[in-house]
Amino acid sequence: MSSQVERPRSRARGRWLLVATVVAGGFATVPSAAAEEPATTTGAPTVRCSVTDERLAELSGLVVVGDQMLALNDGGSQVTVHGLDGACRVADVQTAPVDPFDPEDLGVGPGGEVWVADTGDNNTERSTVALHVLRPGDGTSLYRLTYPDGAHDAEALLMAPDGTPYLVTKEVLGSSGVYRPAAPLVDGSTVPLERVSTVNVTLTGTPGGPVGRAGQLMITGGAVAGDGSAIALRTYTDAYVWPLSGSDVAGALAATPVRVALPESPQGEAVSFAADPRTLVVASEGLPSAVTEVPIPAQATAAPTTTSESAGPSFADLTQKGSPLPAALLAALGATLVVWVGSRIIRRP
Repeated sequence: MSSQVERPRSRARGRWLLVATVVAGGFATVPSAAAEEPATTTGAPTVRCSVTDERLAELSGLVVVGDQMLALNDGGSQVTVHGLDGACRVADVQTAPVDPFDPEDLGVGPGGEVWVADTGDNNTERSTVALHVLRPGDGTSLYRLTYPDGAHDAEALLMAPDGTPYLVTKEVLGSSGVYRPAAPLVDGSTVPLERVSTVNVTLTGTPGGPVGRAGQLMITGGAVAGDGSAIALRTYTDAYVWPLSGSDVAGALAATPVRVALPESPQGEAVSFAADPRTLVVASEGLPSAVTEVPIPAQATAAPTTTSESAGPSFADLTQKGSPLPAALLAALGATLVVWVGSRIIRRP
């Protein structure tokens, strides 16, 4: 994790070769119904390429741009977005003159601007979080935000087709808050967030991640399809996909998602839709990192995910006889300890 002091730095200016192709005519809206039938297999995951560049050893954000990609590393002394070619090699670099606290995810706005969610907060100690915007032509903006209910660790960004950013928190017990700005964003100023939804995920049995079963509960990344037809959230082990109509992200999350079991990886945080919105693209921290295309089933059983404004299950619900969640509670406590100790070890003075 980088220093929590966000301060100007000398800027390495890039030509931003890839972003000009992100948006051609804006987002088109393609409504789709929520999936509720038994899962239908559409193909096996395939590896597109592998990231080997040491600058992306902690790959946490990914956006597919045609046959190329934009990638974000978790950390660094500058806000930096890497443009990758079809072989996962770094072809371009764009930076903003800010030392971020903990950048976690990427999104692309309707004008082709790239949004960096500097929202990580393992110790829930930040008074503000930040969104950095990198625009074609080297323009940048910095928006600071405050939560209405105290600090949160958030690793997922959903950029709605109308340009509204949504942050989704990472919770060790699987009940994640969804927040959006409560007022227009102002460059260099602080704007309050409002909570608009809750996404609850439960144990799935899918292996993967650095913290055992608790990794099945933690949301680590988000994505919006390039045509605006769907949104996705992922944990260390699974992805959840909802159809999107217009820019109503909160409304979309109230529907039943399609759950997609992801290939096992050491610390999967990056997720994007492919150019074809029927396919997800995922990657993990660590080198080499396989960038894998995962088909989205055309139909799926009701995923173990619910969305509501209410609080999560009670302690009695979590500990009732026969429930798998006592194990999840223990795993979550262990995960919390691992994350806390890890952040203390890697954090710079």
